[in-house]
Amino acid sequence: MREKVSINISARHVHLTKEAHEKLFDHELTVRNPLNQIGQFAANETVTVKTSKGVFENVRIIGPLRSYNQVEISMTDARKLGVNPPVRKSGNLDGAEVVTICTDKGEVREACCIIADRHVHMNPDKARELGVVDNEVLKLAISGDKSGVIDVHAKVSDDGYYEVHLDTDDANAFLIKPGDTGELSK
Repeated sequence: MREKVSINISARHVHLTKEAHEKLFDHELTVRNPLNQIGQFAANETVTVKTSKGVFENVRIIGPLRSYNQVEISMTDARKLGVNPPVRKSGNLDGAEVVTICTDKGEVREACCIIADRHVHMNPDKARELGVVDNEVLKLAISGDKSGVIDVHAKVSDDGYYEVHLDTDDANAFLIKPGDTGELSK
């Protein structure tokens, strides 16, 4: 299997539960722009993420609301916050670092900060076409001035739009720009 795939860069962002949203805002999330992943959107609303050692303001919320709170950052971000979050699949908060998510209205403090693993979204039809199963480790070849091959985990879901998500550290290491492509293989 060798298949071209677009690469999207995932900057720091936050996912919120209904309960956390109600503590932080007096209104529903509003859509700034839809994302490629079906049903997901970047909200107009932002939050501050802080620890005793650092702060990031204007961190974008990704909707819709979820069943868990999660702050996804890069290792560079983690160093600025003075935390050492684990690399995890979205939704797996085992060993997550404690951070405070706040707005002028309120705050939520919990162990919810991770570095998201590198992953490639796809729907079940695409997974069958490629002979891939959920969470399978695949190789992503990146060409260019700083070429290389990295592992990415398959993330198969009904609403999966076929694209790789890398955090800003990975994208910068390979000089990737939004819209660049790579080649996926087993």
